[in-house]
Amino acid sequence: MPGTLLDAGAVIGCPHGGRVAPATTSSGGVRLAGAAAATAAHSYVVTGCPHTVNRVPSPCVTVRWTADGSGITVDGAPVLLDTSAAQCFSAAFVPQGPPVVQVAQRKANVR
Repeated sequence: MPGTLLDAGAVIGCPHGGRVAPATTSSGGVRLAGAAAATAAHSYVVTGCPHTVNRVPSPCVTVRWTADGSGITVDGAPVLLDTSAAQCFSAAFVPQGPPVVQVAQRKANVR
């Protein structure tokens, strides 16, 4: 499945407009234009999500990625592509929708 490699500087948002950022990144490993390659082993947090349910705040706080079966790994963890499946969750672990990834410039053709 072709897709764009994600790095620690990728612009990602929750479906409600919050900002997604890696909470942890690789200290070594592969770098893309100076930024660490994003992998499924890293934690991702959401800030600034305005989502409410029945007027009660229910913001997205974390993102969980499902690693693709591409076979490409960094430090033993699958890399993340803009086509990788993911889900944003509230603090109560309620699924809130997939994150929105802005298209990056690097392409990886994975078969």
